[in-house]
Amino acid sequence: MMHAHTNEGGPVASSSTGGGSGSASTEGKIRCIFLGEFDTTAGFKISCQVPENYISKEVFDAINVYIIPKPPLQRCNLTVNVMDVKIVGYPVGIQDQQKYTRNEFIFNLCFVCDSRSRSVQYEPVVKKLSEYLIMMEEESCFLSREDDKLRLQHIFETVLRDLNERKVATIVEGDNTIYLKIVMHKPDPPPVKDHMVPLLLANLRDTPLENWDLTTQQILPYINGINHVARIAAEADVETDLVKSCIQNLVYYGVVQLLPILKYSNVYMTQNLKHLIQSAALSNACRKYVALQPDKLLPSVQRIFQFYASMTHGVTLRAICQRLCPQHHNIDERKMVIFGLQHKFIRCIHKYPVFTGSVPSARQKMYTGLISFDEICCKTGLSPYTIEKDIEKDTNVTVIWK
Repeated sequence: MMHAHTNEGGPVASSSTGGGSGSASTEGKIRCIFLGEFDTTAGFKISCQVPENYISKEVFDAINVYIIPKPPLQRCNLTVNVMDVKIVGYPVGIQDQQKYTRNEFIFNLCFVCDSRSRSVQYEPVVKKLSEYLIMMEEESCFLSREDDKLRLQHIFETVLRDLNERKVATIVEGDNTIYLKIVMHKPDPPPVKDHMVPLLLANLRDTPLENWDLTTQQILPYINGINHVARIAAEADVETDLVKSCIQNLVYYGVVQLLPILKYSNVYMTQNLKHLIQSAALSNACRKYVALQPDKLLPSVQRIFQFYASMTHGVTLRAICQRLCPQHHNIDERKMVIFGLQHKFIRCIHKYPVFTGSVPSARQKMYTGLISFDEICCKTGLSPYTIEKDIEKDTNVTVIWK
């Protein structure tokens, strides 16, 4: 990314080919669309703007060097954030010695939004609409002829209205048609770690394998809400970092949800449990999902609710199973935990060991209070039982639950 700065208080411009303008905090509407030009007589000017005068002459005069920049910044997205507005453009120079007085026609189609609005989602639309206008200009001088400005204004009005209301717009000019669509970019999901457990969303479980990329095809049979990333990599014989990248991509597109490792020594806490009772569709889906033997009488909502309601601080999953015997009621406790985590009825209380002594061993160096018990197990390859016993005997280690 390239940055250009003016004097203190002046505009800041950023140029990118992949969305570097999006550090803002809110999603915002397009406030204005305008076409900036360099006229051989009048110099820098706005030749068409909707709504009219949204960008004042004073503001444009202050930033026109960024709207109509030098050739190295042409044909790439350029964003200027100044005076409470953010302007996303795609400056273009069309060379033609016969058509134009100075052998070149320079223009920039710009979208304007609020200065704190997120603008990265507009960059592909601005580029596509600019390329459409380039084609129209090369075919019929659509932009450089003054008598076509009313048609251009109508295009801007349609694009502004339809993109703000429906996020899609269709422009038809003669035999030329263009379809515009705003695609909202999600923030990158957090990094996937070895101890995390991916769960494929139920409605995608039956998607044919050939519809996925090769890495996903290899690891998909091992994604079951039980296996953690390191185990999936070992079982599928795929390099761990490749598995992490693949799963992170699936999380980004909402195909996979990440869960903590399911252990009988885990402690869970209930939250939003009323939703299970309030929604008949959700409670029926839960009964079917958690059934140990789906072909037999499904477990009752009351039994399931009792199981979830028993989850509280200091009570392990093992203790609950010993007291309530879920399998006697056709309940698979592992599926119940998975369903509860997936629908946020419960959350796992994680353990974080903290070493309080003076000279830590290699393993104790991981006891920082920032690395969870699950992650330590994965990194050391030791069983939870072994680590628990080690921590219980060590007077220099304190465990934080959170």
